[in-house]
Amino acid sequence: MAIDYRSVFVSDVHLGTRWSRAEELACFLSSIRCEKLFLVGDIIDGWKLRNNPRWPRSHNLVIRKILRMAKKTEIFYITGNHDEFVDEFEGYDFGGIRICKRAVHITADQRRFLVIHGDEFDVVVKYRKWLALLGDTAYTFSLYLNTILTLVRSRLGLPYWSLSQYLKHRVKDAVAFVGDFEETLLAETKRGHHHGVICGHIHHPAIRNLKDAVYCNTGDWVESCSALVEHRDGSFGIVRWNGEKITEDVSERPRLLPGAPASSPEAAQEKKRSVPVAV
Repeated sequence: MAIDYRSVFVSDVHLGTRWSRAEELACFLSSIRCEKLFLVGDIIDGWKLRNNPRWPRSHNLVIRKILRMAKKTEIFYITGNHDEFVDEFEGYDFGGIRICKRAVHITADQRRFLVIHGDEFDVVVKYRKWLALLGDTAYTFSLYLNTILTLVRSRLGLPYWSLSQYLKHRVKDAVAFVGDFEETLLAETKRGHHHGVICGHIHHPAIRNLKDAVYCNTGDWVESCSALVEHRDGSFGIVRWNGEKITEDVSERPRLLPGAPASSPEAAQEKKRSVPVAV
C-alpha cells in the first residue's frame, strides 16, 4: 500500500548519467501518494547529456511515473544548474507539471517555505562556471573510485562509506566552493520573510533549525536516495529508499520560529511575485 504524504520534495536525480539511481526513484514514487510533488532541480543532467548522452530504460520509467502522477498530483519542476536548459520554459505548464525557478510552499500548519534548488547561491556555479565544471568532473571520477571502494569494503565486511561525498565536501570547504551555503540560503529566507527554505544542490539531506528559520535539504538520488516529505500535520521528515521500502531518518515538527512573519507586507509582495505559490 502506498504511503500517504501531503507533499514530497525530490532533487538531484541526474537522469542521463550512469550514476543516477533512477530505478530506485521509480520504486520510491510507486510507493507514495501525495498532493504535491516538488522536483527541486537537477532532475535531468544536461551537462552530461551534451557530452556523453546516456538514457537507459530505467530513466524513462521515472519520466513515465512522473507524468502518470501529474494526473492526480500537483507537480512543480524547479530548475537547477544541471537542467538550466529548462529555464526557457519558466512559467509554462506541461501536462500538469509547472516549470519555475522558485516557489513558495505553505505547509499544513501555515508556515511559508521558499523552495529553490540553491545553485544561484553557490558562488562557484554563479561566477566561475569553468571551476564548477571541473568540480563536476572530479566528482564523477570520485564516483568511479567509490564503486571500487564499495566492492572492496563489502568483501571485507565493512559498512558503506562514500568516498565521493567525503571528497566533495572537503574540496568545497577548501576552496569555499559553496561559501556558507546554509547561512546564505537562510539570509535569503529571512529577506523574503519565510519560515524556512527547502533546497537541494549539495547532495546532503538535512533538517535543521538555524537562526530563527528552518533549513531543509532533500539530498539526492545518486548516493543517498533520499527525499524530504511533509506529513499531514505539517511536520517534515527525511526518508530514504533502502532497496525494498521507505525508511524515515528524521521526523520532527520544527517549532514555529520567530523572526519570519508570514503575514508581513513584504511577505505579501513576495507571495504575489512567486511563481507558483503552493498551498
